[in-house]
Amino acid sequence: MANVLIIGAGGVGHVVAHKCAQHRDLFHTICLASRTIEKCRAIAKGIGGPLQIEAVDADRSDAVSALIRRCDADVLINVATPYQNLAVMEACVQTGIHYVDTSLDDERDWVKYDYSDQWAFHPRFQKAGTTGVLSIGFDPGVVNVYCAWAQKHLFDQIDTIDMIDCNAGNTNRKFATNFDPETNLREILADVIAYEDGAFRTSPALETRRTFHFPGIGARETYLMTHEEVLTVARFIPGVRNVRFWMAFNDEYLRHLRVLRDIGLTSIEPVLHEGHPVVPIKFLKCLLPNPADLASESQGITCIGCLIEGRKDDRPRKVFVYNNCRHEDCFREVGSQAISYTTGAPAVLAARLVLSGAWSEPGVYNPEQLDPDPFMEEIGNMGLPWKVNEL
Repeated sequence: MANVLIIGAGGVGHVVAHKCAQHRDLFHTICLASRTIEKCRAIAKGIGGPLQIEAVDADRSDAVSALIRRCDADVLINVATPYQNLAVMEACVQTGIHYVDTSLDDERDWVKYDYSDQWAFHPRFQKAGTTGVLSIGFDPGVVNVYCAWAQKHLFDQIDTIDMIDCNAGNTNRKFATNFDPETNLREILADVIAYEDGAFRTSPALETRRTFHFPGIGARETYLMTHEEVLTVARFIPGVRNVRFWMAFNDEYLRHLRVLRDIGLTSIEPVLHEGHPVVPIKFLKCLLPNPADLASESQGITCIGCLIEGRKDDRPRKVFVYNNCRHEDCFREVGSQAISYTTGAPAVLAARLVLSGAWSEPGVYNPEQLDPDPFMEEIGNMGLPWKVNEL
């Protein structure tokens, strides 16, 4: 049995805490921490069982280190803001515990899309004999594992991977983001980085679109986007020539988004208002619905997967490996909507695999670098069953 420390008490932290509580055979003590301890109390009340709660400033590695020691944690699941990844990783190295997160570290004032700072921890984790698993949500995360599993079992050579994401759910709100508004909007409006013909290429946001058929949903218009899994799948899947990420948006969502962008409300550059600096996107975040508060209103289905093309036994092959997840099912189980659920459940499984030894190689790794088989065997039991369509 092991002790787990969860940092972050938003929508994903809510799911992670509930999922850990479902596996008390492994997680003996669960500690949930956030800058705002009232959020932790609300989650603890919903779980009902024993849950230690703490306040922590995750910008400070010394504060996180002290918390790790108080909790006697064996593994830390980091679902705080991506800006805090490096400080939390530093604390894990200093205290000698395992580390799991769900997204690439970012900067407060610009979109980075570069894993080098996190990869730089690799030799220190190796020396400590501990494991760091980076970006193991769903996308990034599960889709990376899908690619590694397909490479291992379905293909001799993969040429093209299109990772596609559609949330066909509805909250009856005019405009609401799928997860943290600041992170979500910055991601959608960033210049697109795609890997095509063996090279990374850049293009403007929301300019390249394509229609995909999503099982359980149907045909939807999707837009080429930058997403961190493109960076690592292109690096770690041998010989792949094309890696792209696409997300579906409806016309109403895009109209709102373009207006917000055009009037400057998605800017990360501070402006002076009555003598005080205000970051427009942070102000906008205060106005938009908190996705964690929309769980009871969310209805419908998501589909996220990998459309993979290549060769097997000297013949062309094309498959779609995917998951469908229903918002109502997630709410009944843990009081969450599907976006938070699909992000949080894989992180808990990753922590389990690290503790069990299946993913316990010392160092820092992206999901596609690790053996996909134990993950694929268990992720369905975590609530995210997968299917393969031969195309």
